[in-house]
Amino acid sequence: MTDVNIRFPLDLDSPRFSIRKPEVRSDRQGDMTDAERVDRAMQSFMKDFSATTATYMESCIHCGHCADACHFYKVTGDPKYTPIWKLEPFKQAYKREAGPFAFAYRAFNLKPKVTLAELEEWQHLLYDSCTMCGRCTMICPMGIDIATLISQARHGMFNAGLVPHELWAVAERAEREGSPLGATAKVLKDRIEWLADDYEVEIPLDKPQAEVVCTLSSIEIMKYPESIVALAKILNHLGTDWTLRSDGYEATNFGLLSGNAAWQKDMTMKLINAAVAAGARTLVLPECGHAYGALRWQGANIYGKPLPFTVLHISEFLAEQVNSGKLKLKKLDKSVTFHDPCQVSRRGGATQAPRDVLQAMGADLRESRDSGALGWCCGGGGGVVTIHRADELRHAAFDINIRQINATGAEIPVTSCSNCRQTFDDGQAHYQWDKSMNSLLELVADHIAD
Repeated sequence: MTDVNIRFPLDLDSPRFSIRKPEVRSDRQGDMTDAERVDRAMQSFMKDFSATTATYMESCIHCGHCADACHFYKVTGDPKYTPIWKLEPFKQAYKREAGPFAFAYRAFNLKPKVTLAELEEWQHLLYDSCTMCGRCTMICPMGIDIATLISQARHGMFNAGLVPHELWAVAERAEREGSPLGATAKVLKDRIEWLADDYEVEIPLDKPQAEVVCTLSSIEIMKYPESIVALAKILNHLGTDWTLRSDGYEATNFGLLSGNAAWQKDMTMKLINAAVAAGARTLVLPECGHAYGALRWQGANIYGKPLPFTVLHISEFLAEQVNSGKLKLKKLDKSVTFHDPCQVSRRGGATQAPRDVLQAMGADLRESRDSGALGWCCGGGGGVVTIHRADELRHAAFDINIRQINATGAEIPVTSCSNCRQTFDDGQAHYQWDKSMNSLLELVADHIAD
């Protein structure tokens, strides 16, 4: 499943990588005692031990297939990065406290109690070296959803105050201010006024009623504002009745990424309530992978009933428009390769949509060997891009993308996730790579047929 020109593990002693073992460091939040931290983690673990979780825990046959699916294992060859091993404290707690043979495990100490030292050690494995991309889930012959189990294990880590400080800080800021990067409602309004004036495009904000409510990621607002302009140009061209809402615009869900279920719910409900208030038939999610998973597949559970509107990723919305003939596009005279955002394609199933859009532009699409559901993660998802101590490992994993994209011979890479785009920009700068990642949304806006 990997490109024949890629050999793993890579030579990590070369100047290009120089991977070091992670520093002996774990971050803490709050002033709990060690015993309180362990107790809180165990209580949270127990809360997540459902029948489905139990089935997963009892199904692992230790085949090691998940290791070959993980980009962090591939570039290091270090067995500690085997995805199922990242869950060891979670699994240890299950076997000892909730499994069918828990009494025996306790009586004979076959699985000892989880210690604070273990939780601190596993902070690196649960956060720094897992993007929850789901490639291991797809490869597992027993159908174990390892990515979801990682997310559940993070619940316990957050409740124990054991989250990498950078990730905790942006999650807390998102809960407090409404945006992980400080893109508050006031900042959004100012940005929209500036963009509307500079680009001479109407960008509706806070229409009381609209058929379509669009959302944004903070990365777009703060780093890639041209994406907002592109969105407006396309929707206005289509004559869509749409709006952005200052009471629910931030789609990036750092509650999910950090492991705080309450914050995840707060962020999700803002979007749902904004769409309901506007009477929207459709809520369009931005070029953001985890935002798609958080609302498209978990939103109804958080809401407690079916959502009264359709949820679409922006690539799905664009595909609907081109497939219906409503959106005509000019030819893109460059060869392209598409980088699939893990949460949209592999985890979300929206793999064909961006390809339909590129086909509508007549693009010369050159697929990498591992594309679609098999595509390699950018390495920055799951909050990893925020954790500075993970930079070297993340950069090493990014080399997989460089090699596979170069092998296609395509002139430009394209994606539909701003977090992937940010990770690619960082990787380009780190390696001085000669290719820049492009936004599918912005390409479409640049190729609208008159």
